[in-house]
Amino acid sequence: MNLSVLSKDGKDTGRTVTLADSVFGIEPNQHVVYLDVKHYLANQRQGTHKAKQRAEINRSTKKIVRQKGSGGARHGSTKAPIFVGGGRVFGPVPRDYDFKLNKKIKVLARKSVLSSRAAESNISIIENFTFEAPKTKSYLSFLNALSLTGTKTLFIIGDYDSNIYLSARNIPKAKVISVDEVSTYDLINADKVLISESALSKIETILN
Repeated sequence: MNLSVLSKDGKDTGRTVTLADSVFGIEPNQHVVYLDVKHYLANQRQGTHKAKQRAEINRSTKKIVRQKGSGGARHGSTKAPIFVGGGRVFGPVPRDYDFKLNKKIKVLARKSVLSSRAAESNISIIENFTFEAPKTKSYLSFLNALSLTGTKTLFIIGDYDSNIYLSARNIPKAKVISVDEVSTYDLINADKVLISESALSKIETILN
C-alpha cells in the first residue's frame, strides 16, 4: 500500500511511502487484539482495594450475650460479619491483576490493529518536523491543517520530542508517543493514527 507523505501544514509533499504488507496488510486477528488490550488494562489497575475481615476489626471481644438461655443465636464477639460494623466475609484484598502474555501475541495484535487502520484509510504519514518551542497553539494549527480538530488522534514520532509532546499535552483527544511506547490499546483507542516518516521505518523494523 502506498501513502502520500503530508507536511505539517497538511499539504502533499509529492513523495510517497510504501507500507510493508507484513505489518499493514495482514488479516487482522481480533482475539489477540482482545487479549493484548485486556493485558494492558489489567496492568493499569492498582489492585490496592482492601476490606477488613473479622480478624482485623478493632472492636471488643467481650461475649455479648450468654451462651444459652437468651432465646437467640450464640454470639461471642461484635466482630462477626452479621453485625453492623463487623468484618466483611471474603472481602477484596490487594492483588496483582497482571497475567502472562507472549511477545508474539503482542506483536500480532499491533500488526492486526495497524492493518485494520490502514484498510479503513485511518493512517496518515507525516514528514519529520518539530516546533521551535512548546506551544499548544502550534499543535492545534497542525491538527487544523489536517482537518482533525476535535478528532481523537494518536501521533507516533520516531524519537521523543519535548516540543511536540508538550504542545499536545493539554489538548483533549490528542496524544503523542514515541515508537517504543506504542501499545495496541493506544492504536485501537484512536480514530486517526498519524505516523512520522522516521517512526514508520522503526515500527516496521520492530514488528518484523
